[in-house]
Amino acid sequence: MPFARISELPGPVREHLPKHAQEIYKEAFNSAWEQYDRPEERRGHASREETAHRVAWAAVKDQYQKGDDGDWHSKQARH
Repeated sequence: MPFARISELPGPVREHLPKHAQEIYKEAFNSAWEQYDRPEERRGHASREETAHRVAWAAVKDQYQKGDDGDWHSKQARH
């Protein structure tokens, strides 16, 4: 189910991602939820929700990386 606000995101997402990354996650999830509504558009036997979460994490990983502390940090901040 799409997320209306970042406060609705799963706990691990809210607890470990900075606000900007949470916004990326929410927007990517919601977009993928709409895009992959038919099973034939997904890989293997993945559910619509599973596919949307995978897309959302991929979008986050484009700009953020997980640190040794378990939290996610901007890749740009490291340059």
